[in-house]
Amino acid sequence: MCVGLAAKVVNVKDGTAIVDAGGAKREISAELMEGLEPGDYVMVHAGMAIAKIDSNEEEESESVMESIL
Repeated sequence: MCVGLAAKVVNVKDGTAIVDAGGAKREISAELMEGLEPGDYVMVHAGMAIAKIDSNEEEESESVMESIL
């Protein structure tokens, strides 16, 4: 099973992005995503942004992760 984490994009530059996932900031690859901007939400897997999501999906993902942990 693969797990992706929802995160908010803080900064984007040269194919990388800084994201905030529950208060933890990480640098990830944004090479698979076009048009990412600060404020967007993404699903992150293996250090890469793999999909844009909306804020409702981010909240649902956060809720599921909290219930698991």
